[in-house]
Amino acid sequence: MTQLDLAEKLHYSDKAVSKWERGESVPEIGTLTAIADLFGVPLDYLVRAEHEAPAEEKSAEPAQAPRGVDAAERKKKNHALIAGMSVLLVWFVAVLAFAATDIFFRNVSRHWLILVYAVPVSILPAGGIYTRTDNRLLSYDFRFSATYNTTINNTHIINAYLGMETNQSDRQKTWFRGWGLQYDSGEIPFYDYLVFKKGKEDNSPYYEMGNTHYRNVAFFFNGTYSYKGRYTLNGTLRYEGNNALGLTTRSRWLPTWNVSGAWNVHEENFFNSISKAVSHLSLKASYSLTADRPSVTNALAVIQSYSPWRPSAGVTESGLTIKDLENSDLTYEKKHELNIGADLGFLDNRINLTVDWYKRDNFDLIGRVMTQGIGGQIQKYGNVATMKSRGIEFSLSTKNIKTKDFSWTTDFIYSHMKNEVTKFNTSTRAFNLVSGIGFSREGYPVNSLFSYDFRGLNEDGVPTFINEAGVLTSTDINFQETERFDNLVYSGPSEPTDVGSFGNIFQYKGLRLNVFITYSFGNVVRLDPVFSSIYNDLDAMPREFRNRWMTPGDERYTDVPAIVSSRQVRNDSKLSYAYNAYNYSTARIAKGDFIRMKEISLTYDFPKRWIKKLRMSNLALKIQATNLFLIYADKKLNGQDPEFFNSGGVATPVPKQFTLTLKIGL
Repeated sequence: MTQLDLAEKLHYSDKAVSKWERGESVPEIGTLTAIADLFGVPLDYLVRAEHEAPAEEKSAEPAQAPRGVDAAERKKKNHALIAGMSVLLVWFVAVLAFAATDIFFRNVSRHWLILVYAVPVSILPAGGIYTRTDNRLLSYDFRFSATYNTTINNTHIINAYLGMETNQSDRQKTWFRGWGLQYDSGEIPFYDYLVFKKGKEDNSPYYEMGNTHYRNVAFFFNGTYSYKGRYTLNGTLRYEGNNALGLTTRSRWLPTWNVSGAWNVHEENFFNSISKAVSHLSLKASYSLTADRPSVTNALAVIQSYSPWRPSAGVTESGLTIKDLENSDLTYEKKHELNIGADLGFLDNRINLTVDWYKRDNFDLIGRVMTQGIGGQIQKYGNVATMKSRGIEFSLSTKNIKTKDFSWTTDFIYSHMKNEVTKFNTSTRAFNLVSGIGFSREGYPVNSLFSYDFRGLNEDGVPTFINEAGVLTSTDINFQETERFDNLVYSGPSEPTDVGSFGNIFQYKGLRLNVFITYSFGNVVRLDPVFSSIYNDLDAMPREFRNRWMTPGDERYTDVPAIVSSRQVRNDSKLSYAYNAYNYSTARIAKGDFIRMKEISLTYDFPKRWIKKLRMSNLALKIQATNLFLIYADKKLNGQDPEFFNSGGVATPVPKQFTLTLKIGL
């Protein structure tokens, strides 16, 4: 049977089955075969009606009852058949939908995994990285000056000096990074386009260029008058301007001046009577206004270009940002200084003494100030502080022994300085006062160092302190406190108040020995913040840990806290506060005093008669040792050098140096 025949018979079967169910007709065998093939039912079930039809037509009327029963049964079975086929069709559609959905999500998952866990791709398939930084400086200096000198009757000496100068300097800094430079293949670059794709996506440039322009103009005058060399009066006036403050014209010009005088007492006639004991005597004094160029440029608003980050490389752009808001009152840091001194010589200048006392009043000092955030900037630079300082400098030089072949000279220098911040218009946090090299606070020296008040260890070996509320605690400490600082203890200045040196030179014929010692006193240093509630195998333990708390009762003999257990850390989430406060407490303060053997050198000058034959004017051999050792230092430093420290405590000292020098003069 062809497909066309089957289609025709199926078309007929729809009508034939309807008539057959109603008992109006009996379908042909061909039609029944097509229906049986289509629905998968036995043919004998369908042809039963055809074989029984003649008998039913010849039988009496009551005999038609079984035929009606069979028709109803067949109708019921046909409905069941159709219902089964419907279920089968629904199941087939569901399986097809599930398969399609599974394939879709597998593809989506595969692409998502590729996005999140993509296999790394090298942007440097060959070669290496070539980085270069160039700094260029082009400067011009021009000075025009005029000098006038005259002497009237060998009594009045007048000197005048005036002029102007300009300074211009242009600095350029360029930075470049090249990828894929094949150093072993002719230095030819081999790079991948992914290099630029990566740089575009993470907003990192592959080259940079920066230019700085400095301009300075000054007009100056200096005049000196001396009467017979006894009395000298000097005056200096300087009017200077530069672009250090930016584009503003209100603050860039500043006049500075200096007035000084000297009295050479040894030129007086009455000095002859004491000249055998006092060789010379000079008294001097000066008063001045000087200024320092500021390190900031925001007298007007500073607007800077930049490249903002964007999530997609296709939408990148250049932008402008306000680096600093305008501060029209910003000006130079200025200082008034009064200096009074004396130079004395005794016993034909075998003893020379110089003494200087000074008083300095600094004002308009520049620093960061906390604001209310108006304009979008919480901190900005401004002239926020004033300071006063007093000091004395003392220098003594003596010729202890002087003979034909042997001499011994001594030089001693001492300087004492004390300063105090008198006004400071800014606020700070407690942590700024205790960390690093300290912080300036009104009524205290510059960069004063404060500490948490350590009150010993508790029964578990954990340090205790007095907090900002005046309560004894281990962990209830607010490092961000901005108002209550009464619990902090002033430990001292971070800068030394007394410094100087002591040197001796011994010479015997051509052999010269120099022994030079330096010293410093008056400051404190913060020891390294090495204590923590948690340690790992990479942490280096200083010597203090040998004396740490280990068993109950040790708190009576040591102030080094215990190494707490992990259970203690889990039970108290703020236990790290205690150890952090201990690092910045009074227990971790050491004196910065030291005496250092700075230099020992031995020089030998060969005799002239030896080197004359070699056609040399001089020949010398020198052996020098520098930074040999510390004569004195605080034992709490445990061998660390107090002269070299950084924001975390003391730093690596300057190493010892040994030098051998041969000096030849032709």
